[in-house]
Amino acid sequence: MNTKNAFPYHLDFKSINFRVNPEFYRVGVGEQGVLLVEPYKSEILPYWKFKNEELAEQSARKIFQLFENYLQNDEFVGADMARKFLQMGFTRARRYANHKGGKKYEKGDINHTEGLSYPYSQGSSDKGNSQLPQQMDALTNEKARAAEIFKQYWFKAKDCPEYLKMKAEFKEKYYLK
Repeated sequence: MNTKNAFPYHLDFKSINFRVNPEFYRVGVGEQGVLLVEPYKSEILPYWKFKNEELAEQSARKIFQLFENYLQNDEFVGADMARKFLQMGFTRARRYANHKGGKKYEKGDINHTEGLSYPYSQGSSDKGNSQLPQQMDALTNEKARAAEIFKQYWFKAKDCPEYLKMKAEFKEKYYLK
């Protein structure tokens, strides 16, 4: 992978305002950096909820509204962060649809993330153990329905022509230096 395109986990995220300094941002893969990039994280996170269908609909609709506002304000980083929160709404709701308590792996005595660099040090220290069984109703339960709501908004955002145009322009401006 081209390191110029990789998500810059080495940055001091507590000191960077990405609205003022978008040049430090990289799209990365999937949800990378979703809980690091300020001020967007703090603007979007309060609306991120997936407990049930009603909250998921309100949440996804509000986050998509923020996505559209960021596009209108020519803030690609904010739009991309909103897209990441929509994606994360889908993936987290799916995790709970599949595993009622949100735990995917059997508990173990070995910390499989110890000594790994960020972001590999994050997440379940039990990753690598046997996977817990999936819920019988994993495709139809309330969390599955909440996940589907987020998926619809996420796909609407990621496929938005204006977003795709801004993404290409952002990469042209900041990645190819």
